[in-house]
Amino acid sequence: MEADEALLLLLRLRELGVPEAAARRALALTGNVSAEAAAQLYFGSLETQIAAQVGHAAVGLYQLIQEKSTGRKMICQWDEYGAKKVVVQGSNTAHLMDLQALALSLELPTYLVQDAGRTQVTKLGIECMCVTNTMHLAL
Repeated sequence: MEADEALLLLLRLRELGVPEAAARRALALTGNVSAEAAAQLYFGSLETQIAAQVGHAAVGLYQLIQEKSTGRKMICQWDEYGAKKVVVQGSNTAHLMDLQALALSLELPTYLVQDAGRTQVTKLGIECMCVTNTMHLAL
């Protein structure tokens, strides 16, 4: 592959918002076949990592509720009503902090997950928040 073609592939990935180091890695892993193949690899990996963060948030909230004196009763009631949970996407850390403040003002239990820097995703700070509806829970 010519240097010009490789640079064009890299630029196409950068236009999609892929960080340069991640774009170079995705291109190398896909054999520099196409920007589309590299983008699929990169964004597929992000989806998996985001799903893991959502799992961490749900488990964290569950553990937080268990620590309350009424936690066992709350968890049983939560299970009875379908174990509903809400995944909240924020545009940035400040937005998620605002959403958490709103949830707390409504007396909804929340749990924020902060990136520990163990993934290949650029460290973004707080990545997701889990909230549960307490309408039927005895707090």
